[in-house]
Amino acid sequence: MFRRSLVARAPTGKFDVVIIGGGPGGYVAAIKAAQLGLKTACIEKRATLGGTCLNVGCIPSKALLHASHAYHEAHHAFAKLGMVGGESVSMDIAAMQKTKTGVVNGFTGGINYLFSKNKVTRFSGLATFESANVITVTKEDGTKETVETAKTVIATGSEPTPLPFLPFDEKVVLSSTGGLDLPQVPAHMIVVGGGVIGLELGSVWARLGSKVTVVEFADRCCPFLDAQVGKEMIECLKRSEKMIVKTSTKVVSGKVDGTKASIVVQGVAAGSPSETLECDALLVSVGRKPYTTGLGLEKIGVAKNERGFVKIDGHFATNVPGVYAIGDVVDKGPMLAHKAEDEGIAVSEELAGKAGHVNYDAIPSVIYTTPEVASVGKTEEELAKAGIKFKKGVFKMSANSRAAAVGQKEGIVKVLADEATDKILGVHMCCASAGELIAEATLAMEYGASSEDVGRTCHAHPTLSEAMKEACMSIFTKAIHM
Repeated sequence: MFRRSLVARAPTGKFDVVIIGGGPGGYVAAIKAAQLGLKTACIEKRATLGGTCLNVGCIPSKALLHASHAYHEAHHAFAKLGMVGGESVSMDIAAMQKTKTGVVNGFTGGINYLFSKNKVTRFSGLATFESANVITVTKEDGTKETVETAKTVIATGSEPTPLPFLPFDEKVVLSSTGGLDLPQVPAHMIVVGGGVIGLELGSVWARLGSKVTVVEFADRCCPFLDAQVGKEMIECLKRSEKMIVKTSTKVVSGKVDGTKASIVVQGVAAGSPSETLECDALLVSVGRKPYTTGLGLEKIGVAKNERGFVKIDGHFATNVPGVYAIGDVVDKGPMLAHKAEDEGIAVSEELAGKAGHVNYDAIPSVIYTTPEVASVGKTEEELAKAGIKFKKGVFKMSANSRAAAVGQKEGIVKVLADEATDKILGVHMCCASAGELIAEATLAMEYGASSEDVGRTCHAHPTLSEAMKEACMSIFTKAIHM
């Protein structure tokens, strides 16, 4: 029997599964559950589906990265290709933003269509648990309705973490959301946090003419990356986009004065002198935290870890029977949209009585700077720390014929393989189209391939993918072109 809601209005429907959150994990879970024959609903507080990724994250940022890259190429590469007048190209920021918005609107509408096609019921509003099986949906106008469900999947994602002394105003102090919507190029942008979001958005505005200073607390940007590949990326950004990077540096304080912000920074080493930096835009990208505001998790007793992430077991179940969780909000795997999508499919398969599984050791990650950075599996540092003996193969893109032909010779591809078995343990690359090239490496790892398996597989010539083949060849024999 379902328990009655505590709100006055009678329940409007009973579902096999309700997904809370319409982001990459949530909407994919809803569609897959419906495809598997479950009566499915999705509750989303935004007016549009797609979550952070589609509305204010992955998709709009890639639109801006593409536009700014084209602009940068016109000014710095067209002359080499025989094109005249590239330096006279100007950027219409309003038009760029309009194109970005059009891309986003097209995809959000597409998810609505997929919901309709697969018979997923959508509720718009903020979801709050009354019990494990009863959820109140509070609409924008304050009215409420009640939804009853046998199972629930929490897929509410994450939100940007602000500096404690400088809250986001999205005009001068920007989260990633504000960093996507600037109406003009700031003369000076300071990026606090040299992670994926900070480097990508900093790269957008640097290409368009902004002086960009990155302040990172750790001793290197993106410390989760393979150290050699991470160093290659930063050297490229400094060289091509003139980024100023201050590592081992903390932000001590800050303030906003009209249209400008200033921060006081200091080296993390004891006795380091302080320095005041002023900017027109302060992009804060120090991480993201799980979004659980208003969900009522405490009311039904859902367990979270010390950082606020929902605890789940190997089948995506929380400690509360009938309540599951996936995506950025959980304490497992990286905070990536494609990880959430795979979890969305897997949890729906579990709920439909099938076997759902996600291989967390084969989840690729990409940084969409120029050149791109992509990785999957263990880094050299992680393997050394774990005491795992490995072999490595590194191939420089300067020796790749396709890269040379198209003027994209920067970067490397690195492959790490078990010393005894030759099984590929990690692949890390900083090069053009790394985000596409990493798919081969991920597939190889998913099926337990060795470096020799990949190195003996015929690759089309001339292609950038030959760098992966050559890196593998350098492990079990010798590379041909290096």
